[in-house]
Amino acid sequence: MADLQSIKARFGIIGNFPALNRALEKSIQVAPTDISVLVIGESGVGKEFIPKIIHSESKRKHQPYIVVNCGAIPEGTIDSELFGHEKGAFTGATATRKGYFEVADGGTIFLDEVGELPLQTQVRLLRVLESGEFMKVGSSQVQKTNVRIVAATNVNMMKAIRDNRFREDLFYRLNTVQIDMPALRERKGDIHLLFRKFAIDFAEKYRMPELKLEASAVHYIENYTFPGNVRQLRNLVEQMTVVETERNVTVGKLSEYIPMDSHLPMVVNNPNAQKQSDFGNEREIMYKILFDMRNDINDLKSLTSELIKNRGTSDLSNQEKNLINRIYTPEPQQNTSPNSLLFFENNNSQNVQNPTIISNSDDHYEDFEDIEVEENRPESLSLQNNEKDLIIKALEKHNGRRNRAADELGISQRTLYRKIKQYNLED
Repeated sequence: MADLQSIKARFGIIGNFPALNRALEKSIQVAPTDISVLVIGESGVGKEFIPKIIHSESKRKHQPYIVVNCGAIPEGTIDSELFGHEKGAFTGATATRKGYFEVADGGTIFLDEVGELPLQTQVRLLRVLESGEFMKVGSSQVQKTNVRIVAATNVNMMKAIRDNRFREDLFYRLNTVQIDMPALRERKGDIHLLFRKFAIDFAEKYRMPELKLEASAVHYIENYTFPGNVRQLRNLVEQMTVVETERNVTVGKLSEYIPMDSHLPMVVNNPNAQKQSDFGNEREIMYKILFDMRNDINDLKSLTSELIKNRGTSDLSNQEKNLINRIYTPEPQQNTSPNSLLFFENNNSQNVQNPTIISNSDDHYEDFEDIEVEENRPESLSLQNNEKDLIIKALEKHNGRRNRAADELGISQRTLYRKIKQYNLED
C-alpha cells in the first residue's frame, strides 16, 4: 500500500491540511476492497482525485476506469449510456450498443454529480449495486457485471432525499464509506502553496516568467473565500500568467481579479434558519421603509429651512406659514402670537436646538429659548401636502436645472429625481 506522500506526488496534490490528509488516507485504506464510496464536497475542490486514487491502488487497476458526468447526460438517454440498448429500442437506435456498466466490467466507474440522476435511473443503479444485474434498454435479458462504483456529489443529499429527488436506499448503498473533501477557504495554509504550484506549471506551459506574490498579496489571497475553490484559483493563476506583464503580483493587482467585496457569506445548514431569515428580511424591509420616510422628512425640513433663509417669509402664503408652523412647533407656545411663525434652524429626530421666531410682517430673526421635543413624539407628515409646490417653484426658478434646484431645496439630486418621478413632474 502506497504512503500518503507518494500518492500526493503521483497525482500532483498540494497541501497538508488535516482534513485533506484524512480524505486521502481513507481513499488508500478502502482501495483494496470493493466497497462503494461516496465523495462529498463543493464544486471545484478536487473530488475527481479520490476515485483515481482508489482505482490505482485497487486490484482493478489494470481494468477499465470510466468517468460518467451524470449531470451532463440528458435524462432521455442516460439509461442507454449507462446500461446500453438493443437495436430498435427507440428512434435512432440503429444498432445494439454496450453501456458503461458492460464496458467497465471488472473495473471502476466514477459517477460524478450522482445527485443529478433521474429517479428512474436511480432504481436501475440500485439493482446493479445490490446484485450486479442490469438490462439493456429494450431488452428482457438480464446481464451481470462486476463493477466497483465510486460516486461524488456537491448536493446536500439529505435535503435531496427529503425533497424526493434522491432515493434514500440508494444513498445508503452508495455511502458505505463517505469521504469529505474540504473547501479551499478552510485550507488557508495551502492556498499560497497551490498558487506557486500553478504559477510554475503555467510558466512552463506558456514559456513565461513565473508569477510571484508579494507578502501583502499572500495575506490577501489567503483571506479570500474562493467560492470556486481550487478550480477558481487555478484559472486565476493561468489568466494572470498570460495577461499580466509584471511578474511580481501586488495586492492592488490581485484585487482587480478577486475583489474582497465579492466574498459570499457562508451558508449554515440550520433547520430553523429559513424561518428566521424570512422574519429577519421582512423586519429589515420595514426598517428600511421607516428610515427612508424619516430621511425624506428631514430632507423636507432642510428644504424649508433653506427657502426661508434665502427668500424670507414675505413670499409665503398664510397657508404655507401655518403649515411650517405646525411642522416645527412641538407644542403651542403662550408667547407666540398668531401672526408669528416658529422655525427651528437645527432640527434632528430627538432634540431641536436654537429655534427662532420669524415674523410674518418682516424677515428679521429673534432669539428664542431652547425647546426640547419629546423623544417618542411622532413627526408630522403634513408637510408632504406642500412638497410638490416647493419643488415646482425651485425648478421654475432655475429653468428646470435639477442640480441647481436640488441645491436650492437643500436636498440631494437623487432625492429630487425621486420626488419629480413621484409627482409626475418630468415634463
